[in-house]
Amino acid sequence: MSKPTPISGFPEWTPAQRMIEQSVLDRIRATFELYGFAPLETRSVEPLDQLLRKGETSKEVYLLRRLQADADGPAGDDALGLHFDLTVPFARYVLENAGKLQFPFRRYQIQKVWRGERPQEGRYREFLQADIDIVDRDTLPAHYEAEMPLVIGDALRALPIPPVRIQVNNRKICEGFYRGIGLTDPEAALRAVDKLDKIGPAKVAELLAETAGASEAQAKACLALAEISAPDASFADAVRALGVSDPLLDEGVAELTAVVETAAAHAPGLCVADLRIARGLDYYTGTVYETQMVGYERFGSICSGGRYDNLASSGTVRFPGVGISIGVTRMLGLLFGAEALSVSRSVPTCVLVAVTAEEDRAASDAVAAALRSRGVPTEVSPSAAKFGKQIRYAERRGIPYVWFPGADGDEVKDIRSGEQVAAAAGEWTPPRADLAPLVAGTGA
Repeated sequence: MSKPTPISGFPEWTPAQRMIEQSVLDRIRATFELYGFAPLETRSVEPLDQLLRKGETSKEVYLLRRLQADADGPAGDDALGLHFDLTVPFARYVLENAGKLQFPFRRYQIQKVWRGERPQEGRYREFLQADIDIVDRDTLPAHYEAEMPLVIGDALRALPIPPVRIQVNNRKICEGFYRGIGLTDPEAALRAVDKLDKIGPAKVAELLAETAGASEAQAKACLALAEISAPDASFADAVRALGVSDPLLDEGVAELTAVVETAAAHAPGLCVADLRIARGLDYYTGTVYETQMVGYERFGSICSGGRYDNLASSGTVRFPGVGISIGVTRMLGLLFGAEALSVSRSVPTCVLVAVTAEEDRAASDAVAAALRSRGVPTEVSPSAAKFGKQIRYAERRGIPYVWFPGADGDEVKDIRSGEQVAAAAGEWTPPRADLAPLVAGTGA
C-alpha cells in the first residue's frame, strides 16, 4: 500500500485537539440548552433541487451516488447531495413535521456539513457547525432577532477564545434605502455592497452601475450608507442624516435599534451596528449577523446568520424564522493554527494503576474498576515493567497520578510534585482540577 496523503479541506484533529473540540462543543451545547433550545439532527443528504433552489451555491454541492450507478435509477432533480449548511435541511424538517412541533420551535443542531469550496486557512470542505434557530407559524416577533446575539455572546464567552464582536445590520435598512434613492433592483445592489471588503469601494461602485443600474450619485449614496457603524443606537441618526425616506427603511432602523440596545443591556460592547454587513444568501429578510474574533478579523466571520421569512412555506402557510450558526471547525482551525489553544493533557486518563507482576494484574484491574465506578478516568499499565518505567509511561501520556497496589496497603503518587500518600480505591479522589483535562486559551 502506498503512503497515504492528506486530502485538502478535510481536517483530522489530533487526540488533544479533538478533546479541545469536545470541550468547546459541550460548553456551546450547555449554553444553547440554558436558553431552551432542543437538540435536533437532520439527515446528511437532501434532494438536489432543494439544495440548489437559490442557485448561487450550485458549484459547491457534493453529489451523492453509488459507485455502481443504476442507469435506470433516479437522476436529475431526484439526485441527492450532501448539505452545505444546516438551514435548508432544517426548513425542510419544519415543513415535514409542522403538525408535530410546538411553535415557536427552538432548536439547536451541531452537525457536519460539506461544501466544495477552495480550502484555505480556516475554510474547509468538511466542517462542523453549531446552529440555533427559532421558527414560528405565520409571524415571528422581532424580539427574537434581538435574542440571537445574547445566546451567541454567552456561548462564545464561555469558551477560552479571544473576545468576539457581533456585527449586525438589517436587510430592510438596505432595501428600503436603495428603493428610497430610486434603485429598481435592491437585491443586485445588496450583492454588490456585500463585496465591499473583498474588492473595495471603487470596484463596488462600478458593480453597482453594472448590475443594479446605479448612477454615480446613487452609488455614492449606497457607499455612504455602508460606511455607517456605531456601537449603539446612534447609527440611526447617521442613517437619517443621509436624507432618504422609505417605510421599509424606517422599519429596519427600528428593528436594528432594538437589537443593539438589547445587546448593550446584556453585554456592553458585544454588538456593533455595521451597515456594510449584507450576508450573501438571498433568503435573509431582516436582521443579519456576522461575528469576528478580536485579532483574527482578517479571516472574516466565525459565526453568522439572520432573519428569514420565506425559506419554509407550504401553500399559504409560512414559517418565518431567525437563526445563527457558529463555524466550530473554522474557529478552532484558526486557533489551532495560531497555537492559541492548549489542553492540560493529551489523554482523558487521570490515574494509571501500576502492575507489580503479570500474575497480579487482576488486583490492578480491580483497583481501576473501583476508581472508574466513582467517576475517575483510569487505565491499567500495559506491562509489569519496573515502576520507574511505568511512571515514565504515565509522564509521556500526561497522566498525573500513578497508583501502586501493595500487600500492606495501596499508595498513589502525584508524579508532577512527587508527593505519595496512602490511599484506598473506594475513598481517594483526585482534586477536581485533575479529574478531566483542562482547556485553556494561550493567545486569548
